[in-house]
Amino acid sequence: MARTASEKNVYRLSYLFWFLLVYIVAALIWWFISLEIQNREMTALKLQQLSITDAQYNSRIATIKSEQQRASLKYIGEGITFLALTLAGAFYVYRSIRKQIELSQQQQNFMMAITHELKTPIATTRLSLETIQRRKLDVAQQQKLINSALAETNRLNILTNNILLAAQMEEKSFRRHNETLHLGSITDTVVQDYRQRFPQRTIHANTTDAVIEGDELLIQIALSNLIDNALKYSPKDQPVMVALKEEQGMIRLEVADQGAGISEKDKEHIFRKFYRLGDESTRKTKGTGLGLYLTRKIIEQHNGDISVINNTPHGSIFVIQFPAS
Repeated sequence: MARTASEKNVYRLSYLFWFLLVYIVAALIWWFISLEIQNREMTALKLQQLSITDAQYNSRIATIKSEQQRASLKYIGEGITFLALTLAGAFYVYRSIRKQIELSQQQQNFMMAITHELKTPIATTRLSLETIQRRKLDVAQQQKLINSALAETNRLNILTNNILLAAQMEEKSFRRHNETLHLGSITDTVVQDYRQRFPQRTIHANTTDAVIEGDELLIQIALSNLIDNALKYSPKDQPVMVALKEEQGMIRLEVADQGAGISEKDKEHIFRKFYRLGDESTRKTKGTGLGLYLTRKIIEQHNGDISVINNTPHGSIFVIQFPAS
């Protein structure tokens, strides 16, 4: 994949950083060696100036060598202190550079993904409407195209909501609405909506009545992101399971799929902003890398916790837990 101009600049900065760090360490070593050589030469010169007939000859030799030793220890102490400060500063600079490189790559991936995600539903919707407009179709064909256009429009709406919500939640001034929510009813509503949008897919739901305090729209978005994710990453002939139960003082909401699963390495990163599995140029699944990031932010704002565990025999289970009211 070709690097962008900003990404090339970051890599140039990284190379310059390493060059300067090596130069500084080499200069520090040279500085220490030069001072130590000078210290020994000064000691030798002082010793040459002593007279053997001097009554305090031995004590003066001891004094001069003691001064040499103190000077050497001073150079070593100053060198170690300066080296430690240099390496500490280099560590933080390097970490900042790495973060900048990762952010640059994530932003590039996001732009590629968002371009595809925006163009595809617009093109599909336009094609469906133009087909209806230009051709005489029977009612069944028209309804099929209308349903396709509505599905793509809804997909575009979810994408837009995720982008706007991600921007809003980055602001410290963001405040959610707070009300009593019946989580079972909300879950059933979201599941039914996906059943209507994807009639060819099987979504099982087993819910109970559970009450939490929070924002209904945000909870719907979080649950929608998990179900949408499960549908994208599991075979079309395999069901998606949604379960809501209350046990041991906790409300537990699970969304399980039977896809390929998530590696332990990726589990550490999937809730990061813009992170997506696989390579951007080769992956086939749709998405922008905002869904799971937003879901985690929403759940945390509702004093909950989200994690992912392996499904048996294959797949993943996303688990949300809220403290029971």
